[in-house]
Amino acid sequence: MAFVSINPATGETLGTYPEHTDLEVDRKLDAADAAQRLWAREPLERRADLLRGVAAALRRRADGLARLMALEMGKPLAQGVSEVEKCAWVCEHYADRGAEALAPVEIPTDPRRSAVHFRPLGLILAVMPWNFPFWQVFRFLAPALLAGNGGLLKHAPSVPGCADAIVDMLRGAGFPPDLFPNLRIPPERVGRVLGHPKVRAATLTGSTAAGRAVAAQAGERLKKTVLELGGSDPYLVLADADVEAAARICATSRLLNSGQSCIAAKRLVVVESVLGEFEARFVAHMAAAVVGDPLDPGVEVGPMARRDLRDGLHRQVLRSLEGGARCLLGGQPPEGPGAFYPPTVLTDVGPGTPAYGEELFGPVAAVLPVRDEAEAIRVANDSPYGLGAAVFTRDLERGERIASEELDAGCCCVNGLVQSDPRLPFGDIKDSGYGRELGQFGIREFVNVKTVSVA
Repeated sequence: MAFVSINPATGETLGTYPEHTDLEVDRKLDAADAAQRLWAREPLERRADLLRGVAAALRRRADGLARLMALEMGKPLAQGVSEVEKCAWVCEHYADRGAEALAPVEIPTDPRRSAVHFRPLGLILAVMPWNFPFWQVFRFLAPALLAGNGGLLKHAPSVPGCADAIVDMLRGAGFPPDLFPNLRIPPERVGRVLGHPKVRAATLTGSTAAGRAVAAQAGERLKKTVLELGGSDPYLVLADADVEAAARICATSRLLNSGQSCIAAKRLVVVESVLGEFEARFVAHMAAAVVGDPLDPGVEVGPMARRDLRDGLHRQVLRSLEGGARCLLGGQPPEGPGAFYPPTVLTDVGPGTPAYGEELFGPVAAVLPVRDEAEAIRVANDSPYGLGAAVFTRDLERGERIASEELDAGCCCVNGLVQSDPRLPFGDIKDSGYGRELGQFGIREFVNVKTVSVA
């Protein structure tokens, strides 16, 4: 068996990569375990310096890595460069601030001295997706490796070149060569790796179905997991919103990464008094986006990552239309090669349709009309997902109250789009997963929170 890298804009095969056998995986795992035990003894300052070296390497290679993403999964070049820059940022953030989060915390108790220490767990299995093939990996590896852990990268089969590039960059920056190996294995072989006694925990970014499978396998073995899964983020546009700003931001969020983002604006919950104006402005912004070859610097929306994903999205659109939704823009895949889907806007989306209850992982937005704020909050929370949410209103106090107290999501914004930031925890509730990445909370997910008392 082999992993095949295919250009989603043309259907051209870019290369084939042999799948690793069980024996090869076991050898890599044993070597990673030995490397991690030595790595955990390295001074934290040394680990931080190596992360800074990776950040520098990322910036030097930004154009080439962006081109690799464009070829393997269709990301427009400018967005690829931004993704690489964000990876450099997260490396530098933890190099500069990670020591604070890992410093022992003294707590006065009955013994002479008592403190909480944060020690590495060991080897962490990282099951990563194709949509942000560098960022999703680096936002895990930067804090995990700084904390003294090792990792096993099980990347998506459709981005084998990106996986190899990440591992090569770590080695080139001076990290131990066996500390973070790439395992080319299909999803059905993840359970075997997770069951290995030297693997202490797992993190997964992917679909809810994949998260359930890994959580079940880990649960049987009493191993911790952090899961960042699907999302169908609601963006509430209230009666007092700046409608033009809301429409522009919603379009930007919906089309990021050609619509293939867990935290994209997917369900636009709009109060009826501004519905007509919002739809007109939003459709105009969506229609203005330039669709085409992601290697063209002027393109804003590239192809979807695979043709089967494009076809699945179109079936969701058709079923939503059959359920009573109306199409204001797009809705028909173009003929010809590639996995392109046009920016699409559905409105009058109601319960029972895919656009209302399922995640649409592509450049399709669903407009859900509501009467008022109370109904907007109810509809926004009427979802199995709980990753991100946003609310648009000129009353900032009102917006913050809704975001902090009313919306069922892990990341909420007022008058802005949801995005991850190395300085802040990022994560989910409900069927979108559990655990946190980034910030102080993220670096402490994969450590032994150890109590030490001195009598």
